[in-house]
Parts: sequence; structure tokens; C-alpha cells
Amino acid sequence: MLADFHVHSAFSDDSTYPLDEVCRDAIKRNLDEICFTEHVDYGVKPDFDHPELARIEEGKPVTNVDYERYFPAVADARERYAAELTVRCGLEFGIQRHTIPQFEAVRKRWGQDLDFIILSIHQVDDQEFWTGDFQRGRSQQEYNDAYYEAMLDVVEAYQGYSVLGHLDLIKRYGPAGVYPFAKSREVIAAILERAIADGKGIEVNTSSFRYGLHDLQPCTEILELYRDLGGRIVTIGSDSHKPEHLGAYIRRIQRRLAALGYESFCTFEHGEPHFHKLEE
Repeated sequence: MLADFHVHSAFSDDSTYPLDEVCRDAIKRNLDEICFTEHVDYGVKPDFDHPELARIEEGKPVTNVDYERYFPAVADARERYAAELTVRCGLEFGIQRHTIPQFEAVRKRWGQDLDFIILSIHQVDDQEFWTGDFQRGRSQQEYNDAYYEAMLDVVEAYQGYSVLGHLDLIKRYGPAGVYPFAKSREVIAAILERAIADGKGIEVNTSSFRYGLHDLQPCTEILELYRDLGGRIVTIGSDSHKPEHLGAYIRRIQRRLAALGYESFCTFEHGEPHFHKLEE
């Protein structure tokens, strides 16, 4: 069973990969199941129908998903490719504490169309990590502490998600290098304990390989801690935005999870996890 549960198409602001091409490429790569997880980042992006509020990049307004077109497009692809590929519909929520009401409104409006929601922390105080705006003026300890505290704040206040995405994302954009896990262990444990208590999971994001990170994302220590705390819900996703990303390293991560003592990985349907046996 090969499933990629973190896939972006041209419906995300940072991708030009047509949804139909994603499905056709998934079939060529012998994937059994994919889940589209397009970006939604309130606080730094307006809705699609308010381009006048958006910043302009490469001549285009940067907005959230065009929900009115996205959900029918996934439903259509699910039907057309059903004989060869299972297509699931999801979103990646880039949540901040003050934007929770906007995300909850999306979930209530479109929940019947959603199989899966990734909760990611992409920015804090409307400052994004990939631009360096959030890290600027902060020490390595300060920006790492602030990142994890923001995540804990969100998961304590919001349960409308399936898994925590690329949980230690901040290390991808840390100008001072990788912050030692031991220094963040306590707050990470609190995040995981809350997620487990709420019946939520975590993802392993295979983009760690293309970003040249020295470990998995989340790191091996986080995966071990989640396991030791009783966590069982783990999805695997490529975080693909281009053809060369799709399905990358999925089998390798399955083997790593099995070696770490996990017995299964998950896919989601209508918000419910389905467990699939791992084999080393």
C-alpha cells in the first residue's frame, strides 16, 4: 500500500501542478492513494474572492484556495480515476491562535467534502518562516521556543484537524542550524500528549530529503517520543508541489517507521483514520 497524504496542486498558491496531472502521475508511480492538501493560511493570505487584499508575487495575488472550484475538481477526479487511484480531499491549515475562527468557519462550511486536515504552523504573529521575517531579531532559542509555544497554544484551543504537519518545521528555516531536540523536549511532549488525548496524529513529511535535512521531519526523537507516549496515528506525505516530488521516499519512510517499532501507518476517509500494516 503506497499512499501520499500531503499533495499540492495548482489550487495552492505556491504550485502550478495541474490537479489532473497529479492524478495521472500518481498512477504512473504505482501510488494506491493520494490526498490533496491545498494551502490555507489566514493572517497572511486573504480568500480567493478578495484578491485586492493580497500581496502580489510574480504578477499574481497570493490567496487561499478557491474553495468553490477546488472541491468539485477533487470530486470529479475521484470519480474519473477511481478504477486506478483512490483520491482523497484535504486541506493544509496554516493556523495561528488568532485565526482559529476563520479556519473553523471553513471546516463547518466544507466539512462534508473533507477527508483530512493537516494542522501546520507556517507563521506566528503573521510573520512567515520561509521569508525569515519571524526569525529576524530573535536568537535561536527564542525563535524555536516561540514556534513550539505557538503550536501548543493552537492545539490546546483547536481540535478540528487530523494530524500535525511537519511538526519541527522551524528547523527547515533556522538560520542558526538545527536546535537540539533536548532543549524543546518538554514543550514537544506537551504538544504530543494533547494531540494523543484528542485522538489526533502526526505526519512524516518526506520533503526532509529534498531540503537536505540531517534527519526525518519530524526528527527521529519526536517519532520515538510520540510512540512512547502511545501515539499510533501516523501519515506519510511528500509535500509535493512539482512532479518530481510526488510520492518521493514513501516506501523508505514506511521502512523507517517499522524499524522504529510502529506497526501501521494511516490514511483518512471522511475524517476517520484507516490503519495499514507496515512491513520492514
